[in-house]
Amino acid sequence: MCLIAFAIGQNPRFPLVVAANRDEFFRRPTAAMDWWQPDGDGQVLAGRDMESGGTWLAIGPDGQVTAVTNVREGSSETGRHSRGELPLAALSQSRQALQARLSADPARYSGFNLVALSAAGGWYYSNRDAHPGRSIYRGTYGLSNHLLQTPWPKLLRLRTAMSDCVSAARHDAELLHAQLLTLLQDSTPAPDNRLPDTGVGIETERFLSAPFIVDDHYGTRATTIVTVSDQGQIRVTEQSWGPNAQALEKRQFAWQR
Repeated sequence: MCLIAFAIGQNPRFPLVVAANRDEFFRRPTAAMDWWQPDGDGQVLAGRDMESGGTWLAIGPDGQVTAVTNVREGSSETGRHSRGELPLAALSQSRQALQARLSADPARYSGFNLVALSAAGGWYYSNRDAHPGRSIYRGTYGLSNHLLQTPWPKLLRLRTAMSDCVSAARHDAELLHAQLLTLLQDSTPAPDNRLPDTGVGIETERFLSAPFIVDDHYGTRATTIVTVSDQGQIRVTEQSWGPNAQALEKRQFAWQR
């Protein structure tokens, strides 16, 4: 997953809103979002990476959302374990226990960002952060393939648009999901003079600079929206995409916490 925006406490009706695009090679085998039970732990709602067995974004029955992005590095070393383990671990373990384990073995995974979110707040951890383990409070945030709130153009664009959308939302969760799905389909690349330099070359930077990536080999494969209402209703929408932005299956889930 390469782009996540989330709002905590920015609308009295929807205290938690998460909107995310997962970018990946289309050849990588993937199962669509559904309920499943990893390693004998409790049920989670998540897509599944059939190559590594992990996931990029997971939702627990209580509405907690966990997600991981990689850190874009020009010459990254391969970690010993898949980063797809991390969202599942963040749902099943306490923050203190997981962060202690990650700090004790920072090379276990390649560069990553991990967030765990609820309507009351959350936390963020990156093994590329000089001070890993930050608490998250009220506000609207963005996360891509660098540290939390790094002002890459696509992050700023989505975060601003999402903030406006969430602030204006009333009581219609279905409408809010539809609006956020549209926002996340922004395929406009950033101007060259605003591109970051992450060591992958200008052409790749340009290709990856849009919130929604369109290509026949690598691109946005899933758009996921999660809302938790003030009444404890959790609603999830996931739209899957094929090569060149071909719309595939849309799945929707709703339950009461």
